[in-house]
Amino acid sequence: MKFRGFELNSFQRRAVEAINAGRSVLLSAPTGAGKTLIAEYALEEALRSGRRVIYTAPIKALTNQKYRDFRRLIGDDVGIMTGDVTINPRAPLQLMTTEIFRNTIFEDDSRVSDVAYVVFDEVHYMDDLERGTVWEESIIFSPPEIRFICLSATISNIDQLGDWLEEIHGNFEVIKSTKRPVPLRHGLFFPGFGPSKLDSITNLDQLKKRKGAYKRRGRHNVVDYVVKHRLLPCLYFCFSRKECEKKAMANFHRELLTGEERQRLDQSFEEICELFSIESNDDLEEIRTLARAGVGFHHAGILPVHKELIERLYTTGLIKLLFTTETFALGINMPVKTVVFNQLKKYDGVSFDYIKTRDYLQMAGRAGRQGLDKEGKVFSLVNFSDVNVPALKQVIYGDVEPIRSRFNLSYNTILNLYQRLGGERLIEAYERSFAAFQTSEAGSKKKRERMGRQHRESIERKIQFLEKVRYIDHEGLLPRGEIAAQITGYEIQLTELIFQGVFENLNEHQINVVLTAIHYDERRGEYNEELSGQVLGPWRRKVSDVVYGMIRKERDLGIQDTCKPPNFNLSAAIHHWSMGGEFDELEQYTSVSPGDRVRTMRMTIQLVRQLKKIALKNTSLPDKLDRALIAINRDVVDARRQLEAG
Repeated sequence: MKFRGFELNSFQRRAVEAINAGRSVLLSAPTGAGKTLIAEYALEEALRSGRRVIYTAPIKALTNQKYRDFRRLIGDDVGIMTGDVTINPRAPLQLMTTEIFRNTIFEDDSRVSDVAYVVFDEVHYMDDLERGTVWEESIIFSPPEIRFICLSATISNIDQLGDWLEEIHGNFEVIKSTKRPVPLRHGLFFPGFGPSKLDSITNLDQLKKRKGAYKRRGRHNVVDYVVKHRLLPCLYFCFSRKECEKKAMANFHRELLTGEERQRLDQSFEEICELFSIESNDDLEEIRTLARAGVGFHHAGILPVHKELIERLYTTGLIKLLFTTETFALGINMPVKTVVFNQLKKYDGVSFDYIKTRDYLQMAGRAGRQGLDKEGKVFSLVNFSDVNVPALKQVIYGDVEPIRSRFNLSYNTILNLYQRLGGERLIEAYERSFAAFQTSEAGSKKKRERMGRQHRESIERKIQFLEKVRYIDHEGLLPRGEIAAQITGYEIQLTELIFQGVFENLNEHQINVVLTAIHYDERRGEYNEELSGQVLGPWRRKVSDVVYGMIRKERDLGIQDTCKPPNFNLSAAIHHWSMGGEFDELEQYTSVSPGDRVRTMRMTIQLVRQLKKIALKNTSLPDKLDRALIAINRDVVDARRQLEAG
């Protein structure tokens, strides 16, 4: 069986047969095995019958990439909605973040009445601590007639997830494959000594003996080894942005391009810069210098247009050695010959520990190019002084961690469900969750009852809070609740500020400052200039008092995940930008990286748009919000401009 000129493998054939039979599909297969082809087949079938497909992805970067991929594949019948950009919203194929899809269902599920399939790409993101609950909510509350294509990297409890999906929506085909098109060869690399097979190491005593042998053999550097043995192109993963840049700069002397390749790179570089109107500055020249040597770095801290430039050079094969953080494994789908891990430990916000097997395989899976490599090479750097052999074997060869439910209804979700179901049935909604399903299969009856009680108490506390602050009563939503039900993210903070008249008393630049403070999360070690007291006057204290007042009420009821307090530390930079300042000038006000600045402002744009949607009856606010959007959504911050450029 062939599709688009490709001979389908066994799992692809099974999936196509399920789609032809009108079934939903849950597919688990290794990175690079060809899962996306199934979504493309479902899309073609839907378009042939005059129906639509929604394609969701966990992060905006992946959504943007898929938008471009499908534009090349099917032309103008593609739209995108990510909160900070909307293009062609009624297109037959709609790309969107999972949050946008969930919101669409809650706001008006008739808008998906002509949708044949919803694709959940990277559905194992249900395990994401902060955002995983959105996947569950999207699946639980989707109209029953919608079918799903759920795509996942390898997960160990695929059958359990499939059983839950079958129970919730029925008619699911569960397909799993563990075979990679190009097998991986895993090895350790001891800095200064060289590579070694992990399966030949059983304990630390062996390592210590081997350390002496390595010393006699001579010193090695992993990049030296990769270059010498012609193992390029190579993706080199670091868990630190600074480390990515530092290592790239330490390797630009290598001159990995031929003269002809350097000429092609120069031409491509200029063409891409012209296409995206990328202006010359020190950062761009650093990228150019590295790229001319065949080297690059990529992480969330660099400007989106600079990431675009690096990604496009990478996909042409002109960047041979790319130092990047783990988010790249969810982005550009271009395999390499070799993957290197700078280390297998990372800081998870609490402690410094070994990464998950699932994350390792997601990144390592980029190694091995079909039709070019017999095997993909994966090297992990390990220090003799800090090595745990059993832990290493678990990361590299162990069973992939099961998906765990992160079900935790937000206030916005509770309000929408309360409006549709009422209080008692809302609590029953927990019974349909993957959390409840997993609990029903876990341990003793006593443990199941305890876990179920904890979930219900969490929802009940939030309902009590909403009653206490007059968002709901026994009959339904009150005016505050009606507003908060239309806001996704920071709904309590924004609703209170609306009802306190804060936004009506601010100009467009002050609105941008306050909205940024509501959502801004500071990274450790960042410098920010203090905002002049004249910019907000008494309103800064007012905003803080309003939000902290709600947080105190939450704590009184024992709610753990309280509203986020405002953070005005980036306010001076945001105000300067909103007032018309140049992007490069923001470095006078903050050490926050260019990429983080853009991402922060794009989130502010999302909040401005949400406020605008609910402020139509207010005579002065919509015009003011329009001006706020114009002030902040310009130049490198404008996501739509970048997407439409090519």
